[in-house]
Amino acid sequence: MSNVTVYYLEMLNKNQLNTKAVVSNLVITEAKIKEYRFNRFLYSLVGEAWQWNDKLTESDQSWKAYSERDNLRTWVAYSEGAIAGYFELEISDNQEVEIKYFGLAPAFIGKGFGGYLLTYAIQQAWDACNAKRVWVHTCSLDHPAALANYQARGFALYKEELE
Repeated sequence: MSNVTVYYLEMLNKNQLNTKAVVSNLVITEAKIKEYRFNRFLYSLVGEAWQWNDKLTESDQSWKAYSERDNLRTWVAYSEGAIAGYFELEISDNQEVEIKYFGLAPAFIGKGFGGYLLTYAIQQAWDACNAKRVWVHTCSLDHPAALANYQARGFALYKEELE
């Protein structure tokens, strides 16, 4: 198995956000009713191509404890009624917000949705979650444009690790 590089990025001020234009056929809504099965489905749908498999073997109880916490919020993007992607925001006690998971469903990759969905996620972190800092990590197994998208939206790399 080859080494994986993990990239940690942060945004310390809302004004650092470089927005991407609204995509007219993308509707983003918060899943306000928490349902761990839905989060597990989204994780599998979006993450399958990028080897998101570490959580797939977890029990229902573990998924429920993770997904239905008060400090985890989930948004889902839809295009023409189909799930186009999602993101989860985890809010720490000191109002640091991590974009826990973020991505597009396979059928929607390459259609220009990623930049706007990330813009929306960052805006929700600052506004809906009252963030003092927004951060995310990605790795070399992710979509080849993932790191560039984070940086294009205004995130700054603060740490890099080889695993």
